Amino acid sequence: MGILLLILLVILIVVAVSCVKIVPQARAVVVERLGAYQGTWGVGLHFKLPIIDRVARRVDLKEQVVDFAPQPVITKDNVTMRIDTVVFYQITDPKLFAYGVANPIMAIENLTATTLRNIIGDLELDQTLTSRETINTKMRASLDVATDPWGIKVNRVELKNIIPPEAIQDAMEKQMKAERERREAILRAEGEKRSTVLVAEGHKESLILDAEAEKQSIVLRAEAEKEKKIRESEGQAEAILKIQEANAQGIKFLKEAGADEAVLTIKSLEAFEKAANGQATKIIIPSDIQGIAGLVKSVTEIASRDEAK
Repeated sequence: MGILLLILLVILIVVAVSCVKIVPQARAVVVERLGAYQGTWGVGLHFKLPIIDRVARRVDLKEQVVDFAPQPVITKDNVTMRIDTVVFYQITDPKLFAYGVANPIMAIENLTATTLRNIIGDLELDQTLTSRETINTKMRASLDVATDPWGIKVNRVELKNIIPPEAIQDAMEKQMKAERERREAILRAEGEKRSTVLVAEGHKESLILDAEAEKQSIVLRAEAEKEKKIRESEGQAEAILKIQEANAQGIKFLKEAGADEAVLTIKSLEAFEKAANGQATKIIIPSDIQGIAGLVKSVTEIASRDEAK
């Protein structure tokens, strides 16, 4: 009897422990009572009735990622390609997720494939290759609306790979090669053009500098010649001034010594002679030159008689 009670006590303890449930963070538990939905347990400690209550489903509330295999699609211009997608989703309602659809992942995969075919069917090949962001946005909006009754929210949809046929890939590679060669030729031509322009500008600058130097040289030579002539003119003027001052000084001495008119006239003739021997190109002769000449003749005859005596 004691052993039976002990066994019964152990069974009661095991059942009581099994009825205690701890739900961790970012998890949820869907509980059924007698086969019907009873409630959703969140984070924390929970108790269920033995035999009557049962855990129907444990749900992960974290954002999840699923990578679907490449799907064949046909573009508007009848090009068949393969596209694989990556879907980021999160469960927002554990009850709808548990009872809304039998296999949510398979449902999302099939829904993604059909939605992708519908969108790509309205686009040509070039648009498909260059409109990834547009395709991602349309797919996310369409999947989010379709999965809302299942308690699933689609956060992002990304086209992982777009695989066109080999013939299209070869044509695209040739096109890209031709485009790179064209850009290279353009860059080379622009470089040669730029080099020619720089050489021409350098030659122009050199000619301008040479012209400026020649102009400055001519100006300096002209200024030097001008300075030379000014100095020569100043020297001649100073020499003439000195001669005139000397003559004036001589005449002044003669007057102070009491010289007569004849001596003064002879001194004037001597000054005239010195002027005539200079570099003057024009000589002004006084109007009374004949009287001065007669006076000189008389002075010469007097001097000859004095020598004869």
